[in-house]
Amino acid sequence: MNWPHSKSPLGGAFEEPEHDGMHRLGPMQRISIPRRRFRDEDVVDYVIVGVGSAGGVLLQRLARAGFDVVGFEAGPFWDTERDWVSDEAGSHNLYWNDLRIIGGKDPLALGSNNSGKGVGGGSVHWAAFTPRFHPSDFEVYTRDGVGADWPIDYEDIEPYYELLEQEMPVAGPAWYPWGKPHGHPYAPHPMGAVGDALITGCTRLGIGVSAGGPVAILSASRGDRPHCIYRGFCIQACKVGAKASTLITHVPDALKHGAEIRDTSMVSRIEIGKDGRATGVHYFDAEGREHFQRARCVIVSGYAIETPRLLLNSACPGHERGLANSSGTLGKYLMAQAGNVILGRFEELIRMYKAPPAHALTEEFYETDPTRDFARGFAIQTVGPLPIAFAKQMMAAKGQWGWGLRRSMMDYNHWAAFGLLGEILPWADNTVELATGANEKDRFGLPVARVSFNLHENDKRLIEFGKNKTMDVMRAAGAVEVVQEQRFAHLVGAARMGKSPHDSVCDKFGRTWDVDNLFVMDGSVMPTQGSANPGLTIQSLAARTADYLISNHSAIQSGAKRSLEEPGIRKTLSPPGTFRSGIPHLR
Repeated sequence: MNWPHSKSPLGGAFEEPEHDGMHRLGPMQRISIPRRRFRDEDVVDYVIVGVGSAGGVLLQRLARAGFDVVGFEAGPFWDTERDWVSDEAGSHNLYWNDLRIIGGKDPLALGSNNSGKGVGGGSVHWAAFTPRFHPSDFEVYTRDGVGADWPIDYEDIEPYYELLEQEMPVAGPAWYPWGKPHGHPYAPHPMGAVGDALITGCTRLGIGVSAGGPVAILSASRGDRPHCIYRGFCIQACKVGAKASTLITHVPDALKHGAEIRDTSMVSRIEIGKDGRATGVHYFDAEGREHFQRARCVIVSGYAIETPRLLLNSACPGHERGLANSSGTLGKYLMAQAGNVILGRFEELIRMYKAPPAHALTEEFYETDPTRDFARGFAIQTVGPLPIAFAKQMMAAKGQWGWGLRRSMMDYNHWAAFGLLGEILPWADNTVELATGANEKDRFGLPVARVSFNLHENDKRLIEFGKNKTMDVMRAAGAVEVVQEQRFAHLVGAARMGKSPHDSVCDKFGRTWDVDNLFVMDGSVMPTQGSANPGLTIQSLAARTADYLISNHSAIQSGAKRSLEEPGIRKTLSPPGTFRSGIPHLR
């Protein structure tokens, strides 16, 4: 049969999208990005290195408080309509894919699930699960004799959890029983088939389970952000704008209040003056030209690998082992969470893409149980791998290739996936260092990170138990075949906070012990990691540090004695619309 042939597309020739000079952050959200405000010779109040989960919140808070603040971001300032695609492979540039060297007995796979590059950082491609840490997470050593204690208690961060849950906002059950029980500002999401499977499996085994969250995805429209349309592209960035990321929740408000973001700008080194204080940052612009931005205070928010890398690359006389490293702990105690994916095949259709990957979980196994042979615990969560990720999991779990893999791919709609999220303890031999090979440098000639990771006996026992328990739940849900892929999730640590300059990089507000006007604030400051996704905790810590900086700005600038007093929460600094009500819970 001869089909009619047309030389032009049906409906007419393609046209360029209409340009109105605005930057698009979703189908409804548009912002104007101001031209560069500050010159290199200007001395700004704050420079923030990395505009991701923590950096985005800090940028917004400090700008609203009236400070001159510049955020540096190695990646681009995303225009979500132009730069993002609804395609799994086409989303690869959301991640930090630059060269890194990995090693150790259990090397980490770096890239897609544990790092981001671009304004919004990892919050652009997180699944948006937002459980809080438990009170026990802040005193792991005291309770269990392993790991470390935090220099803060749950009560110090609790008001920031409540505030950030409203700013994102978080959808979830009205009553969440684990840790310190609490509710959520938005009602939970409806269940997809993966969530139904988790609920069914847990219920049949007598395990408590949370349905519909907690997750930072809109279950109802709010302002210029539409509600979720349940198409499953959360971790490939959300073109809809329903999923929270600092790119759409905090950065627009930061720009409105005078903040400047220099994207595609790679900070290479922090400069220390003769008085021992930070004076600014050296950076390369998009064309590879080197500049120096002067600042009264520098905040590093580059996350668990790039933060220690920058501090190590900033070694100078008096700080020969790297900045803020007099304790020798910089780069040590890197953590990843156990992230095994358990897949089950069901006779009925599942269609994993027809819901957010994150919409149901259980924390019944979160705490240390003396009847088990390991300390700490794990959570079980829904995940929703799209076909490319599913193919990789089938290859790892079943060793499939060729026709066998093709048959599994054709069967994709019958599979469900649960994620084990387990607490791996902080160990000194899990490290971020500078690579020393002649070819182990980035395009600016800077040494890249060398990341070494090893599982210890407690970690191995926890993973084995958690993996088997999750497979039990999958079978109880009705799966006729259950397989699993071992992997890791979420990086944190390597610039830990603590109570003493002898065993930590920074104090409880992220202020480094060695340089008074140098702060670290991101997931790298965490002494332990719990079995909760770290995103909410990172943003809550950043909001708390912003309050500290605002309260102590003059003292920090003058070099006055360090204060460790809690600053008090400033709810007036929240983005507009934060306290707008969501869809009500049924009680």
